[in-house]
Amino acid sequence: VGIVGKFGTRYGASLRKQVKKTEILQRETYVCPFCGKTATKRTACGIWECKGCRKVLAGGAWQLSTAAAVTARSTIARLRKQREEAE
Repeated sequence: VGIVGKFGTRYGASLRKQVKKTEILQRETYVCPFCGKTATKRTACGIWECKGCRKVLAGGAWQLSTAAAVTARSTIARLRKQREEAE
């Protein structure tokens, strides 16, 4: 049951499983990209704060970095590397 035990038998098993997955992701602590500590927690929807270095980050609604953000970051890094090699 875990984190969705608060719902009891309401809303159906498959919906509770989906909610469980997202709630576990949003309550996790993540690694801070600035200080490297596992101390980044969600304060509000899309707002994440590191307890170690006190930085406030913008991220995904339920997890710190979304799949689209990871793709964009890797694409930007690849294009920068290509531009540096061309120069």
